[in-house]
Amino acid sequence: MSTIGIDIIEVERIEAAIAQWGNRFLAKVYTHAELQESHVNPSSLAAKFAAKEAVMKVLGKGGRGIGWREIEILSNEEGKPEVTLYGHALKRATELNLARFSLSLSDSKQYAIAVALGE
Repeated sequence: MSTIGIDIIEVERIEAAIAQWGNRFLAKVYTHAELQESHVNPSSLAAKFAAKEAVMKVLGKGGRGIGWREIEILSNEEGKPEVTLYGHALKRATELNLARFSLSLSDSKQYAIAVALGE
């Protein structure tokens, strides 16, 4: 069985969160590898944020009990986004019998959107 999740976010919201909370926000939501890969670019971070939200929707329960950093979004050598799960997120995926995720991300100056498919 496949499950799909989708999310869209305004890039401006990520910019505002960085401006208001700085490293506290970044460290709460993103892994070290995600921050390195994105070069703290708001559009890239917004796409990763949307992807995490989309994956949480696939996992269900409104993401309750799953920490932001338990879902890691990184690009492979070809630039394709990939999901790695840790902790409660991995446990929930196992409970749902989801062995892998496919992602599609897109961003513009104003918005970032992500679609996640759990299989």
